[in-house]
Amino acid sequence: MNYRRGEERLLGVAVPLAALRSAGGWRVGEYPDLAAFGALCAASGVGLVQLLPVNDTGGQSSPYFALSAFALHPLYLRARDLPEAPSAPAALAELDAFAAAAAPGERFPYQAALDAKDRCLRAIYAAAAARLDIDPAMDEFVAGRPWLKAYAVYKGLKARFDQRGWREWPELRDPTPEGLERLWADPARRAEHRYHVWVQLRCAEQFARAAGALRELGVELLGDLPIMMNEDSADVWADRRSFRPELRAGSPPDAGSPDGQNWGFPIYDWESMAQDGYRFWKERIREADRYYSAYRIDHVLGFFRIWALPEREESGYLGRFLPGVPLSRDELSAAGFSDERLRWLSRPHVSGYELADELRAIGATEDEVALAFGSALERIGDQDLYLFKPAIRGERDLRLPGLSPRAAEALMRRWRDRALVPIDEAGYGATPRMRASRAWASLSEGERAALEGLFAKAGARESGLWLEQGRRLLGMLKAESAMLPCAEDLGSIPPGVPEELERLGMLGLRIPRWTRHWERPGQPYLRPDEYPELSVCTPSVHDTSTLRGWWELEEGREGFAEAYCPGIRPAARGLSADDEYALLRALAGARSRLYVLQLQDLLDIGPAYRSADPERDRVNVPGAVADFNWTWRMGPSIEALGADEAWVERLRGVAEARRRST
Repeated sequence: MNYRRGEERLLGVAVPLAALRSAGGWRVGEYPDLAAFGALCAASGVGLVQLLPVNDTGGQSSPYFALSAFALHPLYLRARDLPEAPSAPAALAELDAFAAAAAPGERFPYQAALDAKDRCLRAIYAAAAARLDIDPAMDEFVAGRPWLKAYAVYKGLKARFDQRGWREWPELRDPTPEGLERLWADPARRAEHRYHVWVQLRCAEQFARAAGALRELGVELLGDLPIMMNEDSADVWADRRSFRPELRAGSPPDAGSPDGQNWGFPIYDWESMAQDGYRFWKERIREADRYYSAYRIDHVLGFFRIWALPEREESGYLGRFLPGVPLSRDELSAAGFSDERLRWLSRPHVSGYELADELRAIGATEDEVALAFGSALERIGDQDLYLFKPAIRGERDLRLPGLSPRAAEALMRRWRDRALVPIDEAGYGATPRMRASRAWASLSEGERAALEGLFAKAGARESGLWLEQGRRLLGMLKAESAMLPCAEDLGSIPPGVPEELERLGMLGLRIPRWTRHWERPGQPYLRPDEYPELSVCTPSVHDTSTLRGWWELEEGREGFAEAYCPGIRPAARGLSADDEYALLRALAGARSRLYVLQLQDLLDIGPAYRSADPERDRVNVPGAVADFNWTWRMGPSIEALGADEAWVERLRGVAEARRRST
């Protein structure tokens, strides 16, 4: 859909679809709830609603671990609104009973809700299967969505193989296009395939109606397109050519993650994708265009360059940026580095007595010490130096049976202790902490200068490659639709990237608590009038604390208040509803094209809706694996909020401050 508001400065609200609660709704937000929420927004001066991804994630509650880049989540399908629903009253009654068991103010039980919804949908489909089996609308739907056959087959196979990922299946792990067609056409699997087609058809109908309702109200809908795909997905399983499953995406070490991060997602094979005109990404954009008028590209830096890790690595340390310019053996030889010297720099040389002492110091038994040396290391002659055995290809291989986690981590630290990392046959890259390695300490000043000079030249060439790739890929996305593109561009930004995003008309992300003049004395916060016009200003996002949570539990509020709302006294730890309202109105003056507030931050301006503990209002705590994540729901219903004249008036006050900022 085309974005209709041009350069107008809009106020928006960000909310997970699952979090919406409407009168008469279910235990989890559903597609039709979006229309009711849009009506509340339109009546309050809000011009945009932003959603988290709504793709099918199967048993994963995170919307960023999708089973498909295209398929919608069945959890959000409203069963009672289905045309086939009257044929299965008992299933609907069971679903209503599950909803009635909800505790007041609960974070919803994701897996139990998904199971309950699936049981109901399967019962409804079974009751109407004879008619649906010959319904031409089903066949038309398949014909219009090239991804749907592979998705339906994949979902059927996951059910058949106990929901395991495709790498763990006993068969059918590597389908060919012809093999996929045979699986799709198999009469024994037809009912299962048709069920998934029916679910996707009804999801698309309900979501399209809700999106259309927002459009009629004049409210723009902003969707979220995660750049990376879950390895356990129909896309990676069926389209292996577009991915490099031997590599994983992550991020290099920084202050918050000293060993980097390994996200576990396979990276794209951009060269292979170019051969079919980036079909996968163009289909993603076209699918999003059915519902949204704007979209957010998660981790937009990944289109310029990605931190790639061998699949056997556990941490994010031993990676390199792609595209990259490794140093060839010939270049290094010309700089005076012999094969023997390169082996010393690129293969960890482990001191036997140091490792044994550390293992004993952390409580390893003598059997564990013997296991570590016997299974992971091989001695160099009669020296007290060891190399890792050829069978050790990454950190995961050091999780040896019988070895404690602490002992395995001691081995991993030595595995990472190298100055250079071999890159297939292409050459060598620098490790993130090259200068802290044991090998670096043994180099002469001349050798150090030579290596640093070579890597500096390679880095300059890499920067050009990154900008060229980002320009090409993002230009392709931009040309594919009239949606407004927004970029999540947090993190360490390579030179030239902001200029490229501006040239493409992509809105960057600005979170005020992190938006400072970092290069100036005192690192002052930007004033609202200093924000770039091509940006989205948002006080909090799904991966952070709320504005109130940050103010009350973290640091920085003194300078923040001075920059944005000097009338607030930050000495008191608490942030009252009145003070938060004043802050949100002040931030509304940002020059940013969009000003988007999480619903939690807006609920906090109403005294009746504030949580006792603002930490409970987080959507996600990154790095934590818990049922808490991604299961937040709004406390009051949409209708109750709309009837609260005092709260609505405050929301209108923020919208009015936004209008006055133009």
